[in-house]
Amino acid sequence: MTRTLAGRPPERPAFYALPAGGWRDYVTLLHVPYTLWHLSYVAIGAALASAIDFGRLGATLAAFFLAMGVAAHALDELHGRPLGTRIGSAVLTAVAAVSLAAAVAIGIVSCFWISGWLALFIAFGAFAVIAYNLELFGGRVHDAFWFSLAWGAFPVLTGYFAQTEQIRATALVAAGFAMLLSLVQRRLSTPVRQMRRRVRSVAGTVELEDGSHEPLTRDSLLEAPETALRILSVATPLLATALVLSRV
Repeated sequence: MTRTLAGRPPERPAFYALPAGGWRDYVTLLHVPYTLWHLSYVAIGAALASAIDFGRLGATLAAFFLAMGVAAHALDELHGRPLGTRIGSAVLTAVAAVSLAAAVAIGIVSCFWISGWLALFIAFGAFAVIAYNLELFGGRVHDAFWFSLAWGAFPVLTGYFAQTEQIRATALVAAGFAMLLSLVQRRLSTPVRQMRRRVRSVAGTVELEDGSHEPLTRDSLLEAPETALRILSVATPLLATALVLSRV
């Protein structure tokens, strides 16, 4: 749960988190900046096709929003309450189950509409949502590699395949970009999460070459990585939007 620090108001567990309680918990649960960031990878993959079928793109985005934006985050909150919401465990379980089932249903329909090979993408996506967020197999699939693969490379490849029904070198290179950018995201967000959710206080100073000192504070440690995350969470959707518009 969100802790109250001496002399400070209750700290938000993430920069995008709303005050706890009621409908605000459900908005916080969506991790809106990060969800838009990773949905952008789907759009980037689709935009690599020579022409975009917007029906296919809409279906792919809907499936990823339900599976990743809703189900995965509900399971993550169920497993450890990192956001400190007041949503009941039964509700979180139901939200995750219904959302993931709806995403799989969209995928199954798409197998008949687009290609039967999408079944492989559906299976991997469902596995990643459950195994990563519930930290199954002793947490072996809850590390930086799996995060960057499942939430970075995989959306790009799925978005591209849904448009072209094949995987070419262009998509693999773009998937590499998304995987590396997701690694950057995780590298930045890990210390930010710890600072916001686990650190009670910070004390110390930084001594400069001229002999002067600057205080080392919790806010100073948060500023650089969190600002970078804020910027990237806007820049990536802007890139995706520009690429999609270039195909209109």
